[in-house]
Amino acid sequence: MKDNLVIIHGGGPTAVLNCSLYGAIREAQQSGAVEHVYGAVGGTGGLLRENLLDFGTVPEEELERLPRTPATAIGTSRDALEAEDYARMADILAEKHIRYVLMNGGNGTMDACGKLAAACRGRGISVMGIPKTMDNDIAVTDHCPGFGSVARYMAGTVRELAVDVRSLPIHVVVLEALGRNAGWTTVSAALAREQDGDGPHLLYPPERAFDEEEFLDRVSALYHRLGGVVVVASEGLRKADGTPIVPPIFQTGRSTYFGDVSAHLAQTIVRRLGIKARSEKPGILARASIAWQSPVDAAEAEEVARVACRAALAGESGKMVGLRRLNGPGYACETFLIPIEEVMLGERTLPTEYLTADGTDVTDAFRSW
Repeated sequence: MKDNLVIIHGGGPTAVLNCSLYGAIREAQQSGAVEHVYGAVGGTGGLLRENLLDFGTVPEEELERLPRTPATAIGTSRDALEAEDYARMADILAEKHIRYVLMNGGNGTMDACGKLAAACRGRGISVMGIPKTMDNDIAVTDHCPGFGSVARYMAGTVRELAVDVRSLPIHVVVLEALGRNAGWTTVSAALAREQDGDGPHLLYPPERAFDEEEFLDRVSALYHRLGGVVVVASEGLRKADGTPIVPPIFQTGRSTYFGDVSAHLAQTIVRRLGIKARSEKPGILARASIAWQSPVDAAEAEEVARVACRAALAGESGKMVGLRRLNGPGYACETFLIPIEEVMLGERTLPTEYLTADGTDVTDAFRSW
């Protein structure tokens, strides 16, 4: 009797999460070493409820649609897990002859991956991590599947927005970007520019303290010079003392629901400067858009899942697949395995050299990266 494999998704979906799902399924099926390939329906909670989908029962045409389907076909979660939950999951895996576990997610999911790997130690169960996050904030790896697509969305959307504002230069538009502690999504909007003077004109990532007076001075100067101004600001902007510029409206565990930063800044511009201003907040539209899916992102998402599957089948456990940039004139990456302890709840913020001295724009080093 062959052993079985299960795939578990955690955290917020992306435009390429199903690409990883597809890669993991196909790699396991093609290996000849696995009897059943399961998906935990609804994340770790699905495994605890023993709610498993057998991909052997899914029609081929449905599996082939996965790479062009947004979000996740098996559902995901942000379950708050206790020590007894990991012990119970290990028991369930053993009971169902599941020897291989692939956990696909961001910082919180990699923390769960490490804890499950520890709970399974000595039981012949391999647990591997597949990186996924649009925030691009997992430690060690050069970047994360999911980010390339949201960066493409931000660049394309902000380019269209900037052209609109330039056509009717009568106001300031503040667009809010996802990313509570890391500004990768915010600064990716800089890729919208084609020539000097193009928007976005100001970028506000969460790595730098927000100063309202400096913000208003910059907006005022740009408005009187250009007429129309585009600002991209992170949802996680904080003051110098570390407090959010808009108090969170709800917080539970690691999940924080921020107040409306873009609306707050637009209203501040109107009230303090007497300038027309409006706010835009694509929110989860940025991570849900299959139209802006990056082909490179999709290919890498599938590849890291295939590598994780091969590693698990080879007996590796307690590791995450990372991407390492290769030197050369063009873009190329290779995969490598990272001990899960190095990424569990680690957070990779924007390096100092990627931001200008005033923190409102990116440097050539970021554009080259």
